[in-house]
Amino acid sequence: MQGTSPARLWLQVFAAGFAVVCVLLLWTFLTPINYGDLTRTGRVSERAFGWRHVEPTVAPELLKAAPMDQADILVIGDSFSMTHRWQSVLTGAGYALRTAFWRDYDESLCADFDQWVAQAGFRGRLIVIESVERLMPERMRKLGACASANKPMTTQDIPIYVPWQQPPPFQFNTGAKVLAGLITWHNTWRIERAAGDVTLPNEVMGRVVPDGCSFFTSRVCGKSLFVEQDISYGEIPPAAVQQLRAFAHAHATVPILWMVIPNKTTVYLEPDHSGAFFDAFNAAGLGPDLRGFAFEQRHKLKDFYFTNDTHMSMAAQLVLGERMLQAVREVLPQPAARLP
Repeated sequence: MQGTSPARLWLQVFAAGFAVVCVLLLWTFLTPINYGDLTRTGRVSERAFGWRHVEPTVAPELLKAAPMDQADILVIGDSFSMTHRWQSVLTGAGYALRTAFWRDYDESLCADFDQWVAQAGFRGRLIVIESVERLMPERMRKLGACASANKPMTTQDIPIYVPWQQPPPFQFNTGAKVLAGLITWHNTWRIERAAGDVTLPNEVMGRVVPDGCSFFTSRVCGKSLFVEQDISYGEIPPAAVQQLRAFAHAHATVPILWMVIPNKTTVYLEPDHSGAFFDAFNAAGLGPDLRGFAFEQRHKLKDFYFTNDTHMSMAAQLVLGERMLQAVREVLPQPAARLP
């Protein structure tokens, strides 16, 4: 029997490799494009962990920020404030808001806070400082430690991030790398078959959520995706309450209302995380009890936090806005009168 020639062998190997690449490409093309931050960074299937509902519509005029010199309220926040959804409830109640973000100032508020705010043109009557729980330890280490802000305050009229109203329609995933479909399938398979927690790339975890199908609309609802930083960044120390009080006292030109949003992990899996801080915070009356609020709302609103994301759904943000409206009215009962 005559042996296979080198040319024929090379052609067979090439054809087999080409076929494998074509299959992998087709697999990737048919893998839905990720729209959640945790499915994207953890490389997990949206078919399994994507949310399935229509989000409420908010009138565009309620999402537009007021000019700085006309704002009643200045919000300094993080990604939970970037959609302007919770702020829209206050805007609808007649308050004028403008929002700035921690990330633009090295996650720090400096000793010249009053001057920095005034130089930005703010002439209003309340400052709301919002932070997610996991980033509070770092922000508390920096709070007031710098002499002056690293740059003038900058803001914009429209939301930085425009969220989906409903899960996006299918599109071929042509922008992904050739192995993306296989990797996504493998990571999703690992989560679905595991009896416990699974660690994925980029500090994403697939974790079992007791009674999860009462909380989430995703097809795989007994588990959800979480970011390891919720735990690895540590708890907020109870002493941070004194820091918040001292900072507000040192910068009392405009009242400050603190808004601490609990981690997704805290809400669904580890309710005692930063518990001593939250108890002391609530006792001090520095801001609304958003941990207790989240514990209550998770039972009332499916996808209070998205399954595939670290953030609240837009429906949840609107409910959050109602809670913040109550808190604001305790400090600022009425918005400023405006000319018609």
